[in-house]
Amino acid sequence: MTRITVFGGTGFLGRRLVDRLAWAGHEVIVAARHDRDVSVPDAPGTAIMRRTDVRDDADVAAALAGATAAVNAISLYVERRDLRFEEIHVDAATRIARQAADAGIGLVHVSGLGTEVDSDSAYVRARAAGERAVRQTHPDAVVVRPSVLFDPNDAFSSSLRMLARLPVVPLFGHGETRLQPVHVGDVAEAVAHLLERGIANATYELGGPGAHRYRDLVEAALTAAGRHPPLVPVPFPLWRGLSAVLTALPSPPLTRDQVILLEKDNVVGDGANTFATLGIEPRDLVRNGLGGQH
Repeated sequence: MTRITVFGGTGFLGRRLVDRLAWAGHEVIVAARHDRDVSVPDAPGTAIMRRTDVRDDADVAAALAGATAAVNAISLYVERRDLRFEEIHVDAATRIARQAADAGIGLVHVSGLGTEVDSDSAYVRARAAGERAVRQTHPDAVVVRPSVLFDPNDAFSSSLRMLARLPVVPLFGHGETRLQPVHVGDVAEAVAHLLERGIANATYELGGPGAHRYRDLVEAALTAAGRHPPLVPVPFPLWRGLSAVLTALPSPPLTRDQVILLEKDNVVGDGANTFATLGIEPRDLVRNGLGGQH
């Protein structure tokens, strides 16, 4: 049994990873801001909650105490008054990487496909800056860049099914943007493989088995729902304007950063380390998340 600290272990990906590691017999320290029930009943390993503010050096040190490896699976998609992209994706990522490096602890840093330092999106720029900071601070760290995550009940799949109920379905642009949605459980399995194999100083891009146009994903959701309303292209500038208005809501259904991400293809690059490198066959959203087998 090894002790692995998972920062953000109560999140969408983090929860799946904690379960996977506990079932493999590891002792998992779940480091997150808010207390949650993180127990994994009947698992041969353990999951122990440790309330952690990653903006605090002492909290991060305490969460890493005795660990043999760590994962930074924290993500902030929408800024709030007390939480900013720079704080979480750059400053906190650097703090975790520095302390892990000083302690000789291996690190897997979860980022995302399409990170660009010059993106129009503040979220994307912060993810890119965080990657660079982690690489400089912990040269042996592994960076994992998953595409948009899905499971049968996630926000992305749910939004497609919601669109399928509308009398007219608006598209982002003409719906030609290509995406490679990836099952959250497959990404958790990949991160566990990296930890268990002790892989270091590498970058992995993790996407589903096929690149789908956004239009094709919408049509798959419509087919699963047995409906065929008209699809209406909506220019991206209009989506940006709408998202600016919605940002004022406490929990905006659409943000400017999400719109920007949908303006460019979000697919695995040529020659990248992928699921195939790890011997994992990922699930496909169309077959496994939009009315297919789960």
